[in-house]
Amino acid sequence: MIIPLERNYSWLDEAGKPTQRTAEYIEAMTKVVNLSTPIVGTGSPEGVVVAEPTQMYMDDAGTASSIMYVKKTGTGNTGWILV
Repeated sequence: MIIPLERNYSWLDEAGKPTQRTAEYIEAMTKVVNLSTPIVGTGSPEGVVVAEPTQMYMDDAGTASSIMYVKKTGTGNTGWILV
């Protein structure tokens, strides 16, 4: 997601508080960082871990070929697939 900012953009309003656009930018960047950082846990995340689609999960007790999961659908605790 790209949120373009104009040249010489003012991040704060006259009162020194973040503008609405600044808040949106920070929220978008936080989401990108959170989705690119895997959640680490023990066991399958299916039915247990709530996340947004594209979130990664690493099973720290997994065996070969059953370590990495990706949230494919939904926003609840289901929709995880083993990759």
